[in-house]
Amino acid sequence: MWDPAQYLSFADERSRPFFDLAARIGATSPGSVVDLGCGPGQLTASLAARWPHANVLGLDSSAEMIAAAQRIDDRGMAGRGTLSFRVEDLADWVPDGPVDVIISNAVLQWVPDHLELLPRWAGWLADGGWLAFQLPGNFDQPSHAILRDLARSDRWRTALAGVELNRQSADAGEYLDLLARQGLAVDAWETTYLHVLPGPDPVTEWVKGTGLRPVLTALPADESAEFVRQYGEQVRAAYPAEPYGTVLPFRRVFVVAHKA
Repeated sequence: MWDPAQYLSFADERSRPFFDLAARIGATSPGSVVDLGCGPGQLTASLAARWPHANVLGLDSSAEMIAAAQRIDDRGMAGRGTLSFRVEDLADWVPDGPVDVIISNAVLQWVPDHLELLPRWAGWLADGGWLAFQLPGNFDQPSHAILRDLARSDRWRTALAGVELNRQSADAGEYLDLLARQGLAVDAWETTYLHVLPGPDPVTEWVKGTGLRPVLTALPADESAEFVRQYGEQVRAAYPAEPYGTVLPFRRVFVVAHKA
């Protein structure tokens, strides 16, 4: 379903929330780090560079994403840590032992009932461990409302019956309460980024890398092209181009929890 090249077409904008999230993790010398939903792996590699003595593991359910990630050289050396990747559904993941850092970047919106999953992850933290995640909170924005309405329209309803679109975040306060009740110290916040995107139809290109993927996978090529054409027509009206580019407001919810 996933296309690493399409996803990385806005790599700088997509990477910024990850680095804002990771900057709030206070671990100094973790032994084990797991990136749940690692995508094409370049951000996981940045964790290996930050903590060169850690065993850093990236997991993703997409074989295409893991194939791209595995092209990143393993910089493991004798007496040092390792960087590795494998295909695995994060909802089924069980670690071999306590984990020092668990990070998940823009993934949980795809996981049904992820509020039930988070206490399990918290329970797998080592003493002093960190759990950090961020996910979109822009479900009400035109980019998503247009997608939902079009998928439910008379033209597309039958062809897209049963296709699951992403589910988005809960409120930051809900995550804080959930994890604080697990005995963690929690820092939760939200940020709205104003991405200025280049090109004639950049919001459509952005969503083709994420929210549109289930639709594009479900439809034959000719119908996918027609769906994208209809979607792009409405999106360009909702996000008009300015002389300097097209502004895409993007709200995200962040949580960093520490097991003291």
